[in-house]
Amino acid sequence: MHEHHILNPATGERITTVPGTPPDEVGRAVDRAAKAQRQWAALAPADRARLLRRVADAVDGALEELALLEVREAGHPVGNARWEAGNARDLFEYAAGGVERLSGRQIPVPGGIDLTFHEPLGVVAVIAPWNFPMPIAAWGTAPALAAGNAVLLKPAETTPLTALRLAELAREAGLPEGLFQVLPGAGPVTGDALVEHPGVAKVVFTGSTAVGRQIMAKCAAHVKRVTLELGGKSPNIVFADADIERAAATAAGAFLDNTGQDCCARTRVLVQHTAYDRFMELLEPAVHAFTVGDPADEATLMGPLISERQRERVRSYVPEDAPVAIRGKAPTGDGFWYPATVLTGVAPDDRRATEEIFGPVAVVLPFTDEEEAVRLANATPYGLSGSLWTRDTGRALRVSRAVAAGNLSVNSHSSVRYWTPFGGYKQSGLGRELGPDALTAFTETKNVFISTEE
Repeated sequence: MHEHHILNPATGERITTVPGTPPDEVGRAVDRAAKAQRQWAALAPADRARLLRRVADAVDGALEELALLEVREAGHPVGNARWEAGNARDLFEYAAGGVERLSGRQIPVPGGIDLTFHEPLGVVAVIAPWNFPMPIAAWGTAPALAAGNAVLLKPAETTPLTALRLAELAREAGLPEGLFQVLPGAGPVTGDALVEHPGVAKVVFTGSTAVGRQIMAKCAAHVKRVTLELGGKSPNIVFADADIERAAATAAGAFLDNTGQDCCARTRVLVQHTAYDRFMELLEPAVHAFTVGDPADEATLMGPLISERQRERVRSYVPEDAPVAIRGKAPTGDGFWYPATVLTGVAPDDRRATEEIFGPVAVVLPFTDEEEAVRLANATPYGLSGSLWTRDTGRALRVSRAVAAGNLSVNSHSSVRYWTPFGGYKQSGLGRELGPDALTAFTETKNVFISTEE
């Protein structure tokens, strides 16, 4: 059995060791989940909702514990980690509210009555990433359970601790044994075993586009349902008529939050040429004011990267001769630290302007008019998120409709709310998560016609 060493990204020190789940154990977990799912789906909706609210209450009672686990295994600043734990709680609470509202339809037809039902799929595999371990694990787990399914959650190799604790809390809250299991392990071993198991009805994956393609191909062999939330290279479009002071002040956090390890990070900053110089003057102090340091410190806004491997990847995009316009500070010594970095003078088709770096590196590009802004915004294979800054409401609507992305914000950088759907265009993914329709993504629609003719 392969073991995974869990490191503290801020120090590089080993926290603990977690055994991986071999393929034969994955098979047994699927069997346990299938049995528990049948019992779960047979419960009255009000009882399922009540148990999910108990899970939410259990998470709420362990918020600080979960947050500190996230600080240690993911290197997230403690303020961010508390928000993430609270978001996991809120997702279970929100999903519980949907259990008793998962209604079908009565469709007018001649000669009878036509009804639709939303029925659970069975066993769902959720493969969560390391960048937001708690919230994204709950994105799939909570609505899947609410829709009457069992869930097998595979966390990332580097961040399994919060997932394991969430499963313990769910069992303590009263969820049936086997209904929600966490299976730590490597993607090519545990992940592949889950994806290829015929007893798994759907796979929900968040991660890189490259791995997403592989999972989609493996699911195709079984005609298995899949939801993919993949990479991004999101634009932050700043028009000259915008509140430039506010746009610049918030642009730093839009690509530095979570040390840039965010598929929604606004790492392509597009600024109208007449406001470019002023924007850059204001961006520099905003970058330097973004406090980098010990994730356990309440004042810290940016922590380390997740691993040495990730740091080397980020470094490969910023060689010694890179056109660095702004560079922040970062701790030296132990840990996987990297400073905030802003590049200018980069061609729009340069790989730093089109590829997902997944680190605290942004590229600033000038544009002349609305048409060019839209063209630049759409000039990547991705289409997950983005922001635009303008005081012109008509322009805000025109550009929002023209940018090929699933989640856009005007005069804001907010992308994810559990009340609203989330997902990407193009190679940023397939399907939608969250929002009022989240539960239906984990159901089959059954149509029943009842003849009324004599």
